[in-house]
Amino acid sequence: MSMNGPWSLHPQLEHDTAPVGDLTLSRLLAMNDMTYPWVVLVPRRLNAVEIMDLAEPEQSRLMAEIAEVSAALKRLTGCDKLNVAAIGNVVPQLHVHIVARRRDDPAWPRPVWGAAPARPYAAADMQSFIAALRGAIELA
Repeated sequence: MSMNGPWSLHPQLEHDTAPVGDLTLSRLLAMNDMTYPWVVLVPRRLNAVEIMDLAEPEQSRLMAEIAEVSAALKRLTGCDKLNVAAIGNVVPQLHVHIVARRRDDPAWPRPVWGAAPARPYAAADMQSFIAALRGAIELA
């Protein structure tokens, strides 16, 4: 990533997601894969690759945002388990996946990555998912 200039979303994240809105620290995105209700939080901080790259108050803020979004996703989906991960092996920009999992989903109990090809949402279904998220999460 560039060391200069304003923060911007990594092109791969932009390609794979739809914007939901901004929280205090992070941009909330909906992953375009209807196999799993799946969102991504991206702290709007230039050159952040690891959680430790954030200042301590921002680390705490990120954890609070993860908890808030996780609780909303659990309420919306009634999922069996939430998977929360900041892996970043493909996309170096710091981002945190929050995936609602069900015991009968195609990847259970394995991780979702590479388990099944992404099934993009129909536009109306993506808009419904985004609207539900916006209704359940306090955006900045």
